[in-house]
Amino acid sequence: MNRFMKIAYDEAVDGMLKNEGGPFGAVIVKDDRIISKAHNSVLVTNDPTAHAEINAIRKAAKVLGTFELDGCILYTSCKPCPMCLGAIFWARISTVYYGADEEDAARGGFDDKRFYEMIRGKNSDVKLIELDAKQNAKLFDMWLEKNDKKIY
Repeated sequence: MNRFMKIAYDEAVDGMLKNEGGPFGAVIVKDDRIISKAHNSVLVTNDPTAHAEINAIRKAAKVLGTFELDGCILYTSCKPCPMCLGAIFWARISTVYYGADEEDAARGGFDDKRFYEMIRGKNSDVKLIELDAKQNAKLFDMWLEKNDKKIY
């Protein structure tokens, strides 16, 4: 087993055995050095966003003192769910190695496969309804006029 994937695997086992969350672990590496590692902690935190990848990204950003993790590699025990994938995009992580896939997660009782289907417009029970678009679009005009903004 790849040494970094083994650490992600061990994180998943640790969190699962502690009943902190599901069987998911992640490691972020830069220049062959571990920056952060984490496991799913949804159950212990009551935070539905406390997935292993999100937790590892938050820790790595704190360690590196930046919200952009370009040059970092993410190893995760399972293919990232759409939420985690979004966080990976925002963090500018360009390489992700994953172990299990959404079929395995579904077999374990997790919704990853369903969420991927929802993104494709299937089986969605979420209603996205635009409301007060013109007023809220003005926020971007304000943003564009702001002289001290930091683009991210």
